[in-house]
Amino acid sequence: MTALGLLLLSMMGYSQHMQPVATVGGAGGAARSSQLLSRADWGARMPKEVNYFEGPAPYVIIHHSYIPAACVTTPDCMRSMREMQDFHQVDRGWNDIGYSFGIGGDGLIYTGRGFNVVGAHAPKYNDKSVGIVLIGDWRTELPPASMLQAAQDLIAFGVAKGYIDPSYKLLGHRQVRDTECPGGRLFQEISTWPHFTQLNTTAEVQPVANKI
Repeated sequence: MTALGLLLLSMMGYSQHMQPVATVGGAGGAARSSQLLSRADWGARMPKEVNYFEGPAPYVIIHHSYIPAACVTTPDCMRSMREMQDFHQVDRGWNDIGYSFGIGGDGLIYTGRGFNVVGAHAPKYNDKSVGIVLIGDWRTELPPASMLQAAQDLIAFGVAKGYIDPSYKLLGHRQVRDTECPGGRLFQEISTWPHFTQLNTTAEVQPVANKI
């Protein structure tokens, strides 16, 4: 993330309930719009219960949704967030959507449970991590550059604001439970990112059947 982008995100006055637009520098110095959307923006239902953990979070865990499939337009990405919340909250009986944040194919960041809220995305890590889901099936295809950049910007923002430990460990979901998530191609990509950490656990061996 550029220094200008980090400064502008910091100036946003981020809270769990209001995330205004920030403009950050793009490739070649061109400006691009980066927006962190609130739960209200995508039409989230109220959580059944909210439990907090003391930050900063020492882990960031990357997921793919598998289903819903990749979205391109903002209305479709908002619908995908609602579908995930329905699946987690109604079908599975969880308190809320499982993830801390979602990243859409529109390049926007969608607030899920938010920072420092106990999630439901990675057993044994839910009370010490930020769970970021990139909407789509990323087993064989790489997410668009805008999605990857949005995820990295969100992590940098979390570090700058004290929500994420500066020495955080970056993991793929497959490293903490038996799953293909976040998909082989996306996992290959995040293994090149700063703070990616290899864990010596049996959870790194994934059965093909479990994709999420």
